[in-house]
Amino acid sequence: MSQADTGAGTPPRGAAGTVRRPLWSLGLLRNELVTVLRRWRTLALLAVLAGVPVLIGIAVKIETGDGGSAGGGGGGPAFIALITNNGLFLVFTSLAATLPFFLPMAIGVVAGDAIAGEANAGTLRYLLVAPAGRTRLLLSKYASVLAFCVLATLVVAASALITGALLFPLGDVTLLSGTSVSFSEGLLRALLVALAVAASLTGIAALGLFISTLTNSGIAAMATTVGLLITVQIVDTIPQLHGIQPYLFPHYWLSFADLVRDPVYWDDLRRNFELQALYVAVFGSAAWARFAARDVTA
Repeated sequence: MSQADTGAGTPPRGAAGTVRRPLWSLGLLRNELVTVLRRWRTLALLAVLAGVPVLIGIAVKIETGDGGSAGGGGGGPAFIALITNNGLFLVFTSLAATLPFFLPMAIGVVAGDAIAGEANAGTLRYLLVAPAGRTRLLLSKYASVLAFCVLATLVVAASALITGALLFPLGDVTLLSGTSVSFSEGLLRALLVALAVAASLTGIAALGLFISTLTNSGIAAMATTVGLLITVQIVDTIPQLHGIQPYLFPHYWLSFADLVRDPVYWDDLRRNFELQALYVAVFGSAAWARFAARDVTA
């Protein structure tokens, strides 16, 4: 990897002649993003995510083809009942359907493979030989995972918007609180919802990155991350464990629905963002401590 690839020209030197490298490099981040997006596994995950809104839209269209109404439950799935009136609600429905498992699973796969995959392929040692440094490399790895969080969420939202526009009418949006807003404001709220969902995935991304620093097997890291995701999701549904549930990273995931109200309910949204920030701080620090002290032999 050349200096141009790592974004490092001639690094500044301190008074003692030691090289001081910046903690951030756009070139290194660009390389990491290209590496992630060129993998067939990543493209397959994005294809599956894009297909979920299409399946939901077709199912709702078939169910309501004879004049019936789509079913809806509490929380996020309640958006289903509104899709036939406005295709924009397919965006909210699809995000609610993919957030409990599909989206975090995709993030867990990418994050779990970030360090362990390089070690398994024998390329991690060569990345550290380049003038990147462990901290810069770890930051770039996590930044690429965060970029994938945003990309994966936008893929779901874009697929849902296109499918909704093709199968259902579009127009003014009636929010969950009963207030009617213009379609342009509805689109803005859909974008905010997608960004809120992406932010909700930062905790599982940090957890997956930490697990990735513990092993040289990318498959083991991915499986462990996804396994923990499923376990935590189950714990979050057991009433007897209500005391610890507010501290589990998926507990407030569906709070994005409060952005589709007027006025917006910020309490659960704020708790969600604070909880994700806590997970990022704890597991990001743990990943750095582990990776900085790790004996890299592959």
